[in-house]
Amino acid sequence: MIHERHTALITGASAGIGAAFARVFAENGFDVILTARREDMLVTLANEIESRYGVSAYVIPEDLSDPAAPQRLYDEIAARGLDVDALINNAGYGVQGNFDEVDWQVHADFMAVLSTSLLQLTHLFLPHMKTQKFGWILNVASLAGYLPGLSSGATLYTPVKAFVVKFSQALWTECRGTGVHVTGVCPGFTYSEFHDVLDNRADMDKLPKLFWMNAETVAQQGFDAVMRDKPIVINGWVNRVLSILPRIIPETVLFGIADWKNGGKK
Repeated sequence: MIHERHTALITGASAGIGAAFARVFAENGFDVILTARREDMLVTLANEIESRYGVSAYVIPEDLSDPAAPQRLYDEIAARGLDVDALINNAGYGVQGNFDEVDWQVHADFMAVLSTSLLQLTHLFLPHMKTQKFGWILNVASLAGYLPGLSSGATLYTPVKAFVVKFSQALWTECRGTGVHVTGVCPGFTYSEFHDVLDNRADMDKLPKLFWMNAETVAQQGFDAVMRDKPIVINGWVNRVLSILPRIIPETVLFGIADWKNGGKK
């Protein structure tokens, strides 16, 4: 490593939970590597972090929907002489619309960002962590990973987040005794630009405030969990309660609720 302190790579770092993770790791003495598509926002965040926390912040813009992006990112980090000691797989977004009505390329890009790039980046950076006998991997999943996929539209979001939950648990098990800590972070509704991008902010604002958390709290809880080697953290007591309900409510009731919510379609 070129610095005595550790270095964290945060994907989707330009805003929301990703930017909050960058600040939390920097506050705890990590240099940070920031990646996302919007370079201008990354540069602004990097300048803030360096000024506020006295650590180094590197900007490497990438679009993780490009299948070549993870390897390109890995190569660029190596070319700069940096080692990644903490990997925060945060990049993600939602896609609205029924599955067959959305262009396939939109689905393919979505899966590349939320699933394939997460797996490949982990595969690329994990060996170094194991070799040095320490490291931290945070995968941002969602409360949705614990809920039944019964919404009309956004068809792939719940399944892919459930996959991230299970992958995090499996990788945590594999990494036991290696010094590498793995945590899946499962936030619920979080104040960020997520719903603005989906253009459903007005509907989301109708939810009671007790359902909402801020990105800074989610990131801090994720940081604390991975440092304690917890395989999963479900953020907030409301979300922990909601994650249990599908296990105790009969499926017939859940499907009935979904049918009513979706307008009684058959």
